[in-house]
Amino acid sequence: MLSLDPLGPEWDCPLGSKDLEEEEGPWGGGSGLPPRGCFPGSWRHDVGLDCKGAPEGADAQAWTVYYYSLLQSCLQQAGLPETQDRSQVPRTGCPGAEVTLCILGSPSTFLSVLLEAGVQSPGNMLLCLSPAWLTKVPAPGQPGEAALLVSKAVSFHPGGLTFLDDFVPPRRATYFLAGLGLGPGWGREAAELARDLTCPTGASAELARLLEDRLLTRRLLAQQGNVAVPATLAFTYKPPALLRGGDTSPGLRMVELNGKEGQETLVKEEVGAFLHSEALGDALQVAVKLSGWRWRGRQALRLYPRAEQDPVVDTVLALLEKLEEEESVLVEAVCPPARLPFPGSPPPGPELALRICAVVCRTQGDRPLLSKVVCSVGRGDRPLRHQSSLPRTLEAALAAVLTLEAGLSAEQRGGRQVRTDFLGVDFALTVAGRALTPVALALNGGLCLEACGALEGLWAAQRPGLAAEEAAAAPLVETMLRRSARCLMEGKQLLLLGAGGVSKKFVWEAARDYGLKLHLVESDPNHFASQLVQTFIHFDVTEHRRDEENARALAELVRARGLQLDGCFSYWDDCLVLTALLCQELGLPCSPPAAMRLAKQKSRTQLHLLCRRGPPWPAPSLYAVPCCPLESEADVDRAVRQVPLPGVMKLEFGAGAVGVRLVKDASQCHEHFSRIARDLQGEADHPGIGLGWGNAMLLMEFIEGTEHDVDLVLFGGRLLAAFVSDNGPTRLPGFTETAACMPTGLAPEQEAQLVQAAFRCCLGCGLLDGVFNVELKLTGAGPRLIEINPRMGGFYLRDWILELYGVDLLLAAAMVACGLRPALPAHPRARGHLVGVMCLVSQHLKALSSTASPETLQALHDQGLLRLNLLEEALVPGEYEEPYCSVACAGSSPAEARHRLLGLCQGLGIDGPHYPVAYFLSHFK
Repeated sequence: MLSLDPLGPEWDCPLGSKDLEEEEGPWGGGSGLPPRGCFPGSWRHDVGLDCKGAPEGADAQAWTVYYYSLLQSCLQQAGLPETQDRSQVPRTGCPGAEVTLCILGSPSTFLSVLLEAGVQSPGNMLLCLSPAWLTKVPAPGQPGEAALLVSKAVSFHPGGLTFLDDFVPPRRATYFLAGLGLGPGWGREAAELARDLTCPTGASAELARLLEDRLLTRRLLAQQGNVAVPATLAFTYKPPALLRGGDTSPGLRMVELNGKEGQETLVKEEVGAFLHSEALGDALQVAVKLSGWRWRGRQALRLYPRAEQDPVVDTVLALLEKLEEEESVLVEAVCPPARLPFPGSPPPGPELALRICAVVCRTQGDRPLLSKVVCSVGRGDRPLRHQSSLPRTLEAALAAVLTLEAGLSAEQRGGRQVRTDFLGVDFALTVAGRALTPVALALNGGLCLEACGALEGLWAAQRPGLAAEEAAAAPLVETMLRRSARCLMEGKQLLLLGAGGVSKKFVWEAARDYGLKLHLVESDPNHFASQLVQTFIHFDVTEHRRDEENARALAELVRARGLQLDGCFSYWDDCLVLTALLCQELGLPCSPPAAMRLAKQKSRTQLHLLCRRGPPWPAPSLYAVPCCPLESEADVDRAVRQVPLPGVMKLEFGAGAVGVRLVKDASQCHEHFSRIARDLQGEADHPGIGLGWGNAMLLMEFIEGTEHDVDLVLFGGRLLAAFVSDNGPTRLPGFTETAACMPTGLAPEQEAQLVQAAFRCCLGCGLLDGVFNVELKLTGAGPRLIEINPRMGGFYLRDWILELYGVDLLLAAAMVACGLRPALPAHPRARGHLVGVMCLVSQHLKALSSTASPETLQALHDQGLLRLNLLEEALVPGEYEEPYCSVACAGSSPAEARHRLLGLCQGLGIDGPHYPVAYFLSHFK
């Protein structure tokens, strides 16, 4: 299991050897031609690697063949089928309307990303084996930027299936990642293709020059990340601006040089002081090497005993002659390997050294996530390198810093859309004092990613079907998809019906962040959102008996104003049917108005599904619950004879559990019907809960079981994503929500049952396209439907799903409204747990006016101690109330989040005898 390669020029070559003077090949680095006969194996070689209209020279063709063979070798060793050539029949698509993730680089480096993306977004992950397969074209309306078109690529699909495809017309990249190191297959053409693109870009030559400069990154990690780095003495010739001035870091000594000659005295003094300094700790050796983009991946290094000053000085002086501006000569401590104890006997064989490799990915909210840590094991008397040692698992904690580019201009980054989406960080495991300490050596994005992929390949060979959560590339692929969605939606013109209240304030900030152009239709002429949109149309949308007439009138207003809309949608209950009718008038994508009407009226939903008994099985009728509509007192008597009691009475078109009540006998049914008929007659009595549709009610059977929300994303009748949350017990006889937990604590089989029930109920009602919220109960006999909300989930749900899964339901709804398939991962993974409770004015007025005031809660939210979602603005108690706010805590486990929340609620005065938070959270154990 050790790296036993003989010592040689790869790691220790004499000065002036050819390794220091190599010229770049056609893609940069190495000789002009790739090595021959590298890949033993059997696969077809008569495949169409030529790209029509973009002929390659002989050398470039040789590299394309080399990378195709490398891909086949990687697939073969992973136990995956050979790539099938479909290039004779070009693929057609919808340029500009589909996700296209494109990688230009070595198949072995990016294989884990390619395979993972083939699962998360089938057919949309494209590997280009030659720059000739790509074309940059000027982007209309965006001076200086270009769109990237893909004419040929290898596409990746589930199960490791790959196809060599031509695209006519070419596909337009929505995300581009190029290998930009100075090695075979990477270089100038890739760097030029990545520069100034309109699509999100995960790397650029400009950022790579910075992030792979050892001196710069070591200073960055030491100063901003508090990460230990090797003691280093750097002689820098005309250093870049980012290295000039600033605070020095312990163990890092930088000597700025304005010239390369006549530095003998200075070098001798600095090297002597460094070799005798305490910063070197227990190091017995030092390494002398060159630092700078030009030397990355091609340099040699020399090792010397720490006591030998003269050879170190001579080597530094010799290397100074090779420097160009912004390059350095480094003298660094060779970290002594950690000595593992062998009680009673000396260690067998040579001493072992460990090199730790971590992959860190940028996730939702520009937060770094440690994706994978592996380590390499080798002999302690030799430098341990990538690809010359075997990776093994290592559980470790890492705090990574991705802040360097925050202060860079678009020009310095290589384009407006360039960001670093993943980093690889190399560490050596050494001993400082009496503690094991990881010491950061360098940033090696591609090499670390390849090392993690190699480890996963070793596992997969023994365990086919490696669990998705173990893939190091999974967070990176999710980021690719997220940024692709932004790319597709930037500048889209959307008509939004109904602004909503304070709980929907996030919409306007999100729209600005995504570059959406919103045009708003709203009943309130003074709504605060009227100043935050492109166009504001004041129109009364509350009278639903005139929805057809209003839809025609709104369509005329849209045409009269010359609005060129890409889509139309709503998340507000009052406007859902009107939105469907308006989309029908304007010819825009939406679920049919009949389906929206069916889902909006709760008794019609249940009665319709009860009749859907045909195949495929399980039929929607299995999930429906007996009920009876109530429009008059006479209907109540009929209903109690048809529906088993106890039952639940609720408003037909209601929302927020307002007016929902448990009834045990006929007298309670009559009493509650009369109360609602008296108190909630129209929109003015309680705005925003659907009273514009009238105050008709229904009686449905009360179902025992745990309550759950399932938030779905559907496109073309296909389920793209589902998120299940658990609800706590309600305060009977009311049904106002008390507590919630996400992700669900149910067993995977039960979770799958709920998802399928929600999905089949939506399909049964004709809801084929959109973001929907389905409320269900899980009983001993399986899931039962409470109701379908044919819009994005309310309250805290959008915020929680975005926080935990990195998926924005608002953006998904907007994409569906534009007829675009949402760019979502196939299997989103939660990045933690959230447990929350609802605060009610009737129960918490004292606390909300003192210990748990909105200002206090907001301050705790800003400090990251809780997650606050404000649902109402005024602290006004009432008989028919909705929650005032949701207060949640995060944790690495449900128990941790629950314990934090309970302690917080006790301290803030939210918990009490009349509102027992511990009881409400008891379902989540």
